[in-house]
Amino acid sequence: MTPGSGAFASSTDPETWASFETALEYADTGNADGIGFVFTDDDPIVGVDLDDCRDPASDDVDDTAQDVIERLDSYTEISPSGTGFHVLIKGELPDGRNRRGSIELYDTARFFTVTGARLEDTPARVARRQDALVAIHREYVQDSDPDPEHESGNRRTRNGTETTGSVAHTDVDLEDEDLLERARNASNGEKFERLWRGSTAGYESQSEADMALCCLLAFWTGGDQQQIDRLFRQSGLLRDKWDEVHYADGSTYGEKTVERAIASTSEFYDPDTRETATESTPRTSEPSTTASRDKSERTPNRNRAYLVEKNRLLTDRVDELEATLEQKTERIEQLEATIEDLKTELAERNREIKQTREEQVDTASDCDTASETASLWGRLFGESSE
Repeated sequence: MTPGSGAFASSTDPETWASFETALEYADTGNADGIGFVFTDDDPIVGVDLDDCRDPASDDVDDTAQDVIERLDSYTEISPSGTGFHVLIKGELPDGRNRRGSIELYDTARFFTVTGARLEDTPARVARRQDALVAIHREYVQDSDPDPEHESGNRRTRNGTETTGSVAHTDVDLEDEDLLERARNASNGEKFERLWRGSTAGYESQSEADMALCCLLAFWTGGDQQQIDRLFRQSGLLRDKWDEVHYADGSTYGEKTVERAIASTSEFYDPDTRETATESTPRTSEPSTTASRDKSERTPNRNRAYLVEKNRLLTDRVDELEATLEQKTERIEQLEATIEDLKTELAERNREIKQTREEQVDTASDCDTASETASLWGRLFGESSE
């Protein structure tokens, strides 16, 4: 409804929309059941609609919705029906289909009802979650068939039980210390070292930092889940949450993070073909014909791997800069608000000081007048006595 007119509104006609204050005032009159938000091309907001995933009586949430909510880690509220959720994030919706099953993604020409019933333990602000959005779109919404390399297979966890997860992609077979040395000396070694020390700078949450480190470890280990888990436990990012069970199937936060990191990694380190900053030129050479043939076979793979890594590094850097810029913008807004408050306080104090001085001048004037009167009466009475 268009506030005031009572006519039907359109999600593609801005003339039928109104401001938040106007919509809220109109709803408070009882002429509407509530308010909503329209996504447009001019805003950075993406809405994730999760239907039929919550039991209003028990508050139970199905595994898929819980997974999406935890990974997006942004403002989430219960839908008007009470049986679903709306998640709002900042990002850009990937190309391709925007809905599958009970999951729908929108970023333009869509009206989202807003209840304000924020889900407990979710952020109160709309956060930028581009990487998580891309991963969720790929896993739950897009049309393409699953990558055979990412098909689930049996894996053995640290306690020896069999669970389901992604199988390793390449046989790296590097000792932990050797792997860490290569990771630190690679082109993105500085980023790896920051995460390894436990720094979350440039990430909006520690969960994002956890995922970033696990993706790097996934690359260097060739997708070896056990080695990723073992190495992560040696990093500065390890916390108690890593071993907490967060999913209905009994999986811990750490296990799911490792699985997602492997599923999100498209290229893996291959000691036989990949050139890194730590590798030196071979000291021996094969016969010219063999060397030429091997070089021609390896070069396309190396070039492609290099470009993929380069693109990933640039994407990570852009995300880091965007997150830092957003933090600095928020800080500037806070400082500007503080400055305005201080200006108001200073003006008030100046007014009080001016008023106090005026009162002091009036008091002094009254005292002088009283003194002169007393002196006059004194002289008068003195003369009369004489």
